[in-house]
Amino acid sequence: MYNPFKKTYSQSEKEQINFLKGVGPFRKLTDDQLFVFVPYLYTRKYRKNEAVFFAKDPSQAVYIVNHGVVSLSLERNGSFEELDQAGKKECFGDNAFVLDNHRLYSAIVLSEEAEIFVLPQGNIMDIFESYPEIKASILECLMERYNHYTESLFKAYKESFGFFELKQAYSDHHNSERNRSL
Repeated sequence: MYNPFKKTYSQSEKEQINFLKGVGPFRKLTDDQLFVFVPYLYTRKYRKNEAVFFAKDPSQAVYIVNHGVVSLSLERNGSFEELDQAGKKECFGDNAFVLDNHRLYSAIVLSEEAEIFVLPQGNIMDIFESYPEIKASILECLMERYNHYTESLFKAYKESFGFFELKQAYSDHHNSERNRSL
């Protein structure tokens, strides 16, 4: 039955809502809940080798790749060790969902160009304050992700007798998350 009071979205808003549905921390939200984020998604274009952020920077935004590839790397002994890569519909810098954090890794653009949606932490905190059910859903998704990271870390440790590459913990999780969003 037709409901004249049901919220309608513009084509652009529908596209952004559908995009967010495939992004890890947002996957459990309804269309109406996803719509709350739409006005705060800022598009930023980056070029190859440009830093999105560096390790130890304050965590002030969450980033979602629209197109392009970003390397997520740790600095170790003067060089970078890649943990993983983030591609289309993948979120990184998600520790900005929690206040007073600093980046644990650096994010550097690998592709010739990257278009990335930036979701500022201030807007996230305002949404969390106004919509506790959105906060609960996103934090639940993050806990699932971190639990999987821990499982992958322990698995890599056990299989390698203490010598392993840290990227094993990240890539196992991201591969399973990629498969879920396809």
